[in-house]
Amino acid sequence: MNKKPIPYKQLMYRFYIIAIGLFIFALLLIGKLIYIQFYENDLGQGFSTEAIVKDIVLEPSRGNIYAADGNILATSISRYELYWDAVTPSFYLFNSNKEALADSIAKLGFKSAAQILKTLEDARIQKNRYLLIDKDLSYTELKRYKNFPIFNQNVFKGGLIVEQEIKRENPLGKIAERTIGYEKKDKDGTYFRVGLEGAFSQYLRGDQGLRLKQKIANGHWKPISDSNEKEPTEGFDLFTTIDVNIQDIAHNALLYQLEKFEAEHGTVVVMEVNSGAIKAIANLGRTKEGKYFEKLNYAVGETFEPGSTFKLMGMIAALEDNVINEESLIDTGIGELLFYGKYKVKDSKRGGFGTLTASKAFEVSSNVGLVKIIYDHYKNNPKQFVDRLYNMGLNKPLGIPILGEGIPKIPYPEDSDWDGLDLPWMAYGYGVSLTPLQILAFYNAIANKGEMVKPRFLDQISNFGNTPTQVFSKQVLNPSICSEETLDKVSKMLFNVVDKKWGTAYSIKDSLLTMAGKTGTGQVDYTTNNVQYVSSFVGYYPVENPKYSSIVVIHKPNKNKGYYGATVAAPVFKTIAKKIFNNIPYQVKVSKRDVEALNKTSKNIIPNVAGLSKGEALKKLIKIGLKVKVNGSGSVKSQSLKAGTLVKNKQQIIIELS
Repeated sequence: MNKKPIPYKQLMYRFYIIAIGLFIFALLLIGKLIYIQFYENDLGQGFSTEAIVKDIVLEPSRGNIYAADGNILATSISRYELYWDAVTPSFYLFNSNKEALADSIAKLGFKSAAQILKTLEDARIQKNRYLLIDKDLSYTELKRYKNFPIFNQNVFKGGLIVEQEIKRENPLGKIAERTIGYEKKDKDGTYFRVGLEGAFSQYLRGDQGLRLKQKIANGHWKPISDSNEKEPTEGFDLFTTIDVNIQDIAHNALLYQLEKFEAEHGTVVVMEVNSGAIKAIANLGRTKEGKYFEKLNYAVGETFEPGSTFKLMGMIAALEDNVINEESLIDTGIGELLFYGKYKVKDSKRGGFGTLTASKAFEVSSNVGLVKIIYDHYKNNPKQFVDRLYNMGLNKPLGIPILGEGIPKIPYPEDSDWDGLDLPWMAYGYGVSLTPLQILAFYNAIANKGEMVKPRFLDQISNFGNTPTQVFSKQVLNPSICSEETLDKVSKMLFNVVDKKWGTAYSIKDSLLTMAGKTGTGQVDYTTNNVQYVSSFVGYYPVENPKYSSIVVIHKPNKNKGYYGATVAAPVFKTIAKKIFNNIPYQVKVSKRDVEALNKTSKNIIPNVAGLSKGEALKKLIKIGLKVKVNGSGSVKSQSLKAGTLVKNKQQIIIELS
C-alpha cells in the first residue's frame, strides 16, 4: 500500500521547530565563543586583549631595619606559592614524566606517590589550569621544585606557575615591636602606618615592578614569560640607634616587674645623654590572660599626669625666678593643705615633714612643700610661672618622626577653663600631662649640662650599603633650659634623692654606680572610689659623667603589692643601669686632686675583687688610687695584690679575667 502523504501544515510545523532549535543552538555557540575569547583564550587574541592580558604590579622587597650593632630588626622575606597548568604540557611530556614527577613530590613527605599521581592525572582530565602544588615556600624550596620533571621546563612547556609574596619578618622576635612598627594597606587603598616602618615608608618601600600575565580559567592569571617586564627595586635600609643588648635588658626588667606587681601596662626608655640616641624602648601591655606583649607605643603616644616627676620643672622655675633658693625654709606643717575648704593636698608621710629646706622638700618629695613654694610665690601672677615652663619648651611636642606623639598639656592662665586649682595642682604634677619620652628628654637635659636634645631613633638611611642617603645627627631643641647655677642646684637634689637616707629612692643606691633621678607616684581615677596609681622613676647615670638617661613608667600596679615609684619603678631603673654598666667598658679618669680627696675618706685597703665583673672591679680599685692593668675578659679570676693590705702611692694591680 502506498503511504498517505503528510499534510502541508504539519510539515511546516516540524520545519519551524527545527529552525527554532537551530537558532537557539547558534546563540549558545556564539555565547560560548565569546566566553572563550574573553576568559579561556590561551593566545590572548579576541575582541579585547586588555581583558585577558595585562601588566600585574609586583611589590618590591622593603628595605631592612638594622640595630646599632648590625643585627636585623626587620627584613623582607620572599615566599612562594606553586600552581600547575595541567593543559600546558604536551601528551608525550606528561605521560613520559608523570610518575617521576609524582615520585619527586612524594619525597617531600606530604602524600604518597600514588596519591600525587592520581591528583595530577585528574587535573589533566579536568583541564585544571591552576592546581595548587605547594605554598609558603622559601627560595631554596622553590629551586628544588623547579628541578623536578615537567616543572623543569619553561612556563609554556611545563606549566609551572610561580606566585611570589613578600612577607615582613622580625628575626629577633618581639624586640621593640611597636617602635619598629609596620605598614598595612586597607582594602580602600589607604595605609595604616606605625613606628619606624610607617614613618620612613617612602624610603623602605622601594619601586614596584611589572609582569605581563594572561587570564586563564576561573579568573586566574598566568605569567606569559619567565622574566618581568620591569624588575622591582628594593627599598632603602634604615640603621637605627637601638642596641639589642640594652633592649633585651630593658624588656626583661620591665616584664619582670609588671608580672610581679600585676600591672596594667608599662614602658621603659633608655637614651644616650649627649646624642639623644634611643638605645632601648620597651612597651608592654597586659592581655586578658595576664600575659604581656608590645601592645601600644606608650612611651611615644600616651600622655599622663606625671605627679612628682614634674616637681623638677617647678623647682627650676622657682630657682630661675629667684623666688627661693635651695636653702629657703618651707613650713610643711602636718603635711596637709586645704584649698576652697574641700580640696586637699597631702604628703605621703603621716604627720608631715615639718620645716624643711626647699632642696630637702624636693628630695623627700613633699607635695605640700612644692605646692607652697609655687602657690605662695606665683598666686598673684601665675602667668609668670607658666611662661617659665613654656620657655623651657614643655608645651611643645618633641617632633619625633614616629606618628602619634602625644600632645603636652600645660594649662595657661588665659585659657577659658583655667581656675584657682590649676596653679597648686601643677606644682606637684596634676592638671598637666606629658608622654614618658617628653619627660625623659627634659631630665636628659639636666644630665647633658642643660642642653635639651631631640630623642633620635635613626643613625642613617642607605641603599645596599652604599654612601648614606641621609644621616641623622644630634638635634638641639633648647641649648640651655636654665642657668648653670640652677642646673648645679637641681643636679645635687636629684643625686640626693638616691644618695641620702631621706631621699625617696635611697633604696636603689649602689656602692659601685652613682645614679640621680626622681620618683613619681601619681594617682589616676582619683575622682572615683577606686583610685589607681602610676609609678615612675626618671634619671641618669653615672652621675660623674652621665652616659645614659632612663625613664620607667608602670600603670596601675596591684595596690596590695605596692604602688610607690620607689617600690615599683625605681628597681627597674637600677636593674637596667647596673646591667648596662657591667656590660660596657668603663673608663674612669681620676685626677690627682680627686685621688687625694678619696684617700682622705677611704681606709686605703686593697679590696677582694674576685668574682666581680670588669667594670665593678675597675670602679673599686681606681677609687682607692690604684693603677689597674687588665688581662683577659669576663669576671675577675685573680688579683696580683693581696686583699686587705694597704695601698701604696702609685701602686699597680693586675687583675686576671676568665
